[in-house]
Amino acid sequence: MKQDIVHIALVVRDYDEALDFYLNKLNFELIEDTYQPEQDKRWVVIAPPGSRGTTLLLARASKAEQEPFIGNQAGGRVFLFLHTDDFWRDYEAMRAKGIHFVREPKQADYGTVAVFEDLYGTLWDLVQFNAGHPIARRVG
Repeated sequence: MKQDIVHIALVVRDYDEALDFYLNKLNFELIEDTYQPEQDKRWVVIAPPGSRGTTLLLARASKAEQEPFIGNQAGGRVFLFLHTDDFWRDYEAMRAKGIHFVREPKQADYGTVAVFEDLYGTLWDLVQFNAGHPIARRVG
């Protein structure tokens, strides 16, 4: 049996402001942006550059009860983990584009990591796993 997690929905306030951030600040790639008139919404899928795995589905909050979850889908914990093949290259590039890091880089047993926030305050790890780490073998 083979299964994959294809998309992770990320609740956003506005499609275009989210796209501007992810495409222009994080250099993500636009995979699909299709208007769905029957539901008055868009199917917006993005992915990190060069990624072939799970994608993000930008899901505009469409009900008042969804709005409090914008930027807080994980209750204040890190929600998403962006793996890189060159931590320092990406860390410096992100800082140069104004990405706010809430925790500075540190060397952990599993690799190098720092925590940043997106335009809504969602927390992300930027991480490069050490060679030999089980995740490094999966994403490498």
